[in-house]
Amino acid sequence: MAAFSIGSAAVMLLALAVSADGDDVVVGGGGGGDRPRARDLGIRPGVFPTGPMNAITDVPGVRVGQETIIEGQDVRTGVTAILSHGGNLFREKVPGAVFVGNAFGKLAGSTQVRELGTIETPIVLTNTLAVGTAVEAVVRWTLEQEGNEDVRSVNAVVGETNDGGLNDIRGGHVTAEHVLAAIRGADEGPVAEGSVGAGTGCEAFGWKGGIGTSSRVLPDRLGGWRLGVLVQANFGGVLTMAGAPVGKALGRYAYRPPPEGQGGAADRGDGSCMIVVATDAPIDARDLERLAARAVFALARTGSSFSHGSGDFAIAFSTAPGLRERYGEAAVRTREILTSDAVSPLFQAVLEATEEAVENALLRATTTTGRGRTVEAIPVDRVRAILEHHRLVDEP
Repeated sequence: MAAFSIGSAAVMLLALAVSADGDDVVVGGGGGGDRPRARDLGIRPGVFPTGPMNAITDVPGVRVGQETIIEGQDVRTGVTAILSHGGNLFREKVPGAVFVGNAFGKLAGSTQVRELGTIETPIVLTNTLAVGTAVEAVVRWTLEQEGNEDVRSVNAVVGETNDGGLNDIRGGHVTAEHVLAAIRGADEGPVAEGSVGAGTGCEAFGWKGGIGTSSRVLPDRLGGWRLGVLVQANFGGVLTMAGAPVGKALGRYAYRPPPEGQGGAADRGDGSCMIVVATDAPIDARDLERLAARAVFALARTGSSFSHGSGDFAIAFSTAPGLRERYGEAAVRTREILTSDAVSPLFQAVLEATEEAVENALLRATTTTGRGRTVEAIPVDRVRAILEHHRLVDEP
């Protein structure tokens, strides 16, 4: 069976159906083919408008690259890379922070980010057992950048969720070349969602999950700042969309008793979610950590169970040029920083964007078969009917 490694540009166009021994595997082009985003169903969380792409790349300078890895019937995995700006990330470190909701996961590099308050590499998302490979690739890429010839320490930031339900996670199918391709292919355009990149093998709320993104733009009276969120949604709970009990209505939710006469353990809402938050607001590491916390809090709006087995992490950074820490600089420098009293609108924005990013991940994901299992995409028509029944959709 042929192997497929699909980069960011190609995945925006490709609708791939692979058949082996009579079993169909469907992985949607652009992450979702013709499948809608939340706003196509009238779901518009919150009060602030989105940016033009409604993606993390609405924050100027932010780039995203993805590699989707599909091989035979058992390999469904990938890599998603987020770059904070187009320059030398190590020599111009952005302020950053990490917030941990539940630490059942592996977020490489998080301790140094918390200590120093800076991020000096691309942020890479992949599967649980590929974290080591990704760290090595990020270090290699950083050392190879022009101007880094004297660098002897690199703090690679790599997060993960476990896609072992659909993917042969023990097989080590993510290579350094996949990670490097995602980083090198990162651009500022639209972001593919659903069953792509690090979201290829993800599951959420009993349905196919994956990559989702959204953005918000504050009005000028509140600073006009932009904020974007990208999620790797691979967690469980009792799904709520636009306030409607979608999970209960569809009959799939954590702790649901098994059908009468059937045994088996109940779904306990396990899984993980990685959240990456970008903003051009000039806020320092302290307030970025508070911003990251709100991103994790936003998962509650979607119905997350935050279970024992869920790793819930958020990484937040600011692209503000005046706050970047220049490698080797020791001089006193004046910086303009948004006061803490002014960050509340950004807290609201990140709550809204995270909720919508999770919804986009679910809605754009496509039915996927791997390792003898088929995980269905959430049924759009039934979701639309539930929302209309509860009259919880907005008019265009």
